[in-house]
Amino acid sequence: MTTRKPYDAGSYRWDPAQYLRFAEQRDRPFRELVERIPVAAPTRVVDLGCGPGLLTRSLAERWPQAHITGVDRSADMIAASHATVGSDRVDFVHADLRYWEPDEPVDVVLGNAVLQWVPNHLEHIATLAGWIRPGGALAFQVPDNFSEPSHTVIRALRLAPRWRDRLGDAADRSAGVERPETYLTRLAGLGLTPDVWQTEYLHLLPGDDAVLEWVKGTALRPVLDALADDPPAAAEFLEQCGAALREQYPRTEHGTVFPFRRTFLIGARPPE
Repeated sequence: MTTRKPYDAGSYRWDPAQYLRFAEQRDRPFRELVERIPVAAPTRVVDLGCGPGLLTRSLAERWPQAHITGVDRSADMIAASHATVGSDRVDFVHADLRYWEPDEPVDVVLGNAVLQWVPNHLEHIATLAGWIRPGGALAFQVPDNFSEPSHTVIRALRLAPRWRDRLGDAADRSAGVERPETYLTRLAGLGLTPDVWQTEYLHLLPGDDAVLEWVKGTALRPVLDALADDPPAAAEFLEQCGAALREQYPRTEHGTVFPFRRTFLIGARPPE
């Protein structure tokens, strides 16, 4: 496993509105993951890294007999999630998923683009597996695009002479993901039946500076937080970042093509 400086998602301010700007594209992997979960009628479901809660609420519609708990470390996301509650079967918890535990065994543990931020997350999968009842399942998807220009442009700019003293490691959002076969063998080693696959989405994003707007909701959060007290510097960084991203992802007459590869992993516990 590659060791990297972990990104502390709870230490930065998140902007739910910016994150949801591309909600349709961000939601699709979640929905495709949920469709593959081999648990027909769960009664307890946990959504780790629930974000603003809209997708968490959709789980109550899919599994009408289940109680759903969303967990997120970001106070901004949890505040937004409370506004989405439309069922007494859904609740949200402001907590660090590295330390939070359910008060009883659960049928489904779900995580959408969150597991990669947990330090030593391969080891943490064993903890999560311990929550699962017989017949239940773990289900996660993680982005696998950290070597793509959407991230390498930001990293190179942070480490440039103009920014490195202010934005070096302190604004790093490097994260670690493993090869799909590593997840498969990890799940199998825990006695779970693995289902692991990859999908590369080709998003066609509308508007000017579409990729910049996308990463402003995720990869740029540490930078924007670090420069929050200096709006001119923030604007300068965004201008430089936008120019570099436009070069890597040129806009066409139909929009900006944004490839995004994701790894999906499900581990099902056999029934007793």
